Amino acid sequence: MTIQTRTLSYTDSQGVTLKSHLCLPKQAVDGLSGVLVAPEWWGLSEHAKRSAERLAEAGYAALAIDLYGDALLTDKADVANQNMTYLLEHPEILNERTDLALTQLQNLPEVAQMNVGAVGFCFGGKVVLDMARRGLPLKAVTSFHGILTPAAPALEGMVKGEILVQHGEADTLTTMDDVAAFRKEMDDAKVVYHIDVFPGVKHGFTNPQATENGEKNHVDFLDYNAEAAETSWRNMLGFLERHL
Repeated sequence: MTIQTRTLSYTDSQGVTLKSHLCLPKQAVDGLSGVLVAPEWWGLSEHAKRSAERLAEAGYAALAIDLYGDALLTDKADVANQNMTYLLEHPEILNERTDLALTQLQNLPEVAQMNVGAVGFCFGGKVVLDMARRGLPLKAVTSFHGILTPAAPALEGMVKGEILVQHGEADTLTTMDDVAAFRKEMDDAKVVYHIDVFPGVKHGFTNPQATENGEKNHVDFLDYNAEAAETSWRNMLGFLERHL
């Protein structure tokens, strides 16, 4: 499917201009389901933008979110960690920016306001899971190699939709113990969720640049896995089709 893309700019209360990447089917009609795409800690990367484009090719209105401002992007792990940590230490800023992104997507004339989901990668996985935990109206939320530790644990009745987690068994940043803790959190809150675990697969497995980024930053926990990337993407598309 042919798509159209453009930068969707908006400003938060700090005066920071956020430049998100909007993708729509070329012949967009009213009533499209919307999907937010939250990127890894690197920022608004080609991986995040291409993921939004692939969602538009599948018929969704997709918005790859700029969380840092001015579409900031780095390939240096220490800078990415600093940028991510700043937002985690200032949840009011992070929450405002995710809420703004959701509102921007919902207010598009092509989008059915209450038929919206979200996907996120790594840091972005945490972002969309925490959005669901806060009770935002997301019908389907998918985390790819995401950070599963909550800003605040889910409470019964708060999560409005279902959750899908795509996780690498050999991920040393988010371990299988973290997965077990997440299962307990979701069970305690009576959330409907599903977890797929890919044996031997490391962190960042969906990003074609992951292995190169790992080598560049002298870390061994990042590794692209084409098979897991494609399988997890198909799992997510099926999940969205069922719920949006």
